[in-house]
Amino acid sequence: MDSDDNYNDDEEEADYGFVEEDEDDSKVNYIVLKEEDVRKHQKDDIIRVSTVLSVTEVEASVLLLHYHWNVSKIDDEWFADEERVRITVGILKNPVVVVTNPYRCGICFDPKDMMVSVSCGHLFCSTCWNLYIRISINDGPRCLMLKCPELSCSAAVGLDMVEKLVSEEDKKKFYKYFVRSYVEDKKKKMKWCPAPGCEHAVDFDAGSGSYDVSCLCSHRFCWNCTEEAHRPVDCDTVARWMLKNSAEAENTDWLLANTKPCPKCNRAIEKNQGCMHMTCSPPCGHQFCWICLKAWTSHGTRGYFACNRYEEVKKDVKFNEAERKREMAKQLLDRYTHYYERWLSNHLARQKAMADLKKLQLDNLKKLSDILFTSETQLEFITEAWLQIIECRRVLEWTYAYGYYLPDQGKQVFFEYLQGEADSGLERLHVCAEKELNVFYDGKVPSEDFKHFQTKLTDLTIITKTYFANLVKALENGLNECWVDA
Repeated sequence: MDSDDNYNDDEEEADYGFVEEDEDDSKVNYIVLKEEDVRKHQKDDIIRVSTVLSVTEVEASVLLLHYHWNVSKIDDEWFADEERVRITVGILKNPVVVVTNPYRCGICFDPKDMMVSVSCGHLFCSTCWNLYIRISINDGPRCLMLKCPELSCSAAVGLDMVEKLVSEEDKKKFYKYFVRSYVEDKKKKMKWCPAPGCEHAVDFDAGSGSYDVSCLCSHRFCWNCTEEAHRPVDCDTVARWMLKNSAEAENTDWLLANTKPCPKCNRAIEKNQGCMHMTCSPPCGHQFCWICLKAWTSHGTRGYFACNRYEEVKKDVKFNEAERKREMAKQLLDRYTHYYERWLSNHLARQKAMADLKKLQLDNLKKLSDILFTSETQLEFITEAWLQIIECRRVLEWTYAYGYYLPDQGKQVFFEYLQGEADSGLERLHVCAEKELNVFYDGKVPSEDFKHFQTKLTDLTIITKTYFANLVKALENGLNECWVDA
């Protein structure tokens, strides 16, 4: 695919139309925690409860697990009725009993040299204890609330028993549950990152800023609903949109195909880059839009994406009632398909951009720095451009769900204009970062050309970032944002 987009400095520097505002949204209202950070928070809570209540750290851990790591609730109930709390939780005042003389185990009834009990005094051999705890650990997180094996006993089995009696492998499983319980019990303030394989948690200040969270693993998600970050669309709209996508799956399977026919020669075209500007291979050479399949020139001199607008096909035909219902159902499906295809195209383009950025960081930046005899630090503007492409694809993706559910149809034209300008601006940035950069990898282009490229890409990144930031604010404000002429 090739691009015929021309860069016009005067045109790109023109104000898109938003009145500049302070970027209040840039305030970070969360902290990403690694597993060791979560363990430190746990340890601090354990030490605090142990100190304030004058109990052992093992007992403090039992209390915290029982009260779901709610320190203030433990304090209130403990000082109101300590004895009741001890009985309820299962921490008695007697220490763990270890008997080394031969004695019959309460489970296997064999005489053993090593007998162990928790505070209740019920004695079992270390072999049976090991099996009991190990089976409980393999059954899942309920092992954190383990009680004495005696059926009528409610004495808690503490961390000390796990440390003494099970293998290192089982200890790792147990402490994995132990750490996860801390985050999951504090769900109003702390959550695990929902990305597959990620073990980071997020400590969130729900009283300020947006719900968008960016984890150290690079996954961006919404704190409120844990779906992928979806500003400017609210969580209810996302839920409705995803549910509709699921319900309409059979009607939209064809949209998932990787190829489309060239609208001129009908040859199958595979989309192998992220931008939407397609060029059929020679001898055809036809340039068209991947989404609407119209000629690229039909998008206007500034690349205005007319295909973002849904236009209902009106037919001057009289239908009977059954035909009217079928026609209405078809129009509803056509409208949904219009928005869904564009939502999906940007979603896939964002995934491709993420893969391209990873390749850039792992290989291409080093290659380019060697060719240009410069440090990779001097090439960070390229990475910044790709990060902006990824973020803007995400925003543009969700504007189609926004448009589908736009409550005020009187604002539809204004919304589609803003969306079209966003699409056009992002496409220019994507083409520049994706295609125009490629010519420098063979080392035949003069360094002066690369300086011009750097200026162009940097300017496009800033312009696109500013426009999209203001677009998000305008859509979240119900399209009541102030507007000035470009």
